[in-house]
Amino acid sequence: MKTDIKKSVLRRLKIAAGQIGGLERMVLHDTYCVDIITQSAAVREALSGIERLMLQNHLATHVVHQMKSGKSKQAVDEIIKIYRFAQKKK
Repeated sequence: MKTDIKKSVLRRLKIAAGQIGGLERMVLHDTYCVDIITQSAAVREALSGIERLMLQNHLATHVVHQMKSGKSKQAVDEIIKIYRFAQKKK
């Protein structure tokens, strides 16, 4: 994994973990539902950011390597798999 992306992913994971802990405390303290939903959306966005970084890393490293080493079918199959997964999330 590229060093800069790894740092960003780890930083975002720590933030997301803190947000999830906050969500748990909010539920335990019967916080207003809309506030919990808002925090939940923030967690979802944080995880989406991590997914984007991981995709960026995968395309820039593994897919490029696969294409250069004659494994273009494998690279295309992986990209299609990721695309289909993303479509299911909508």
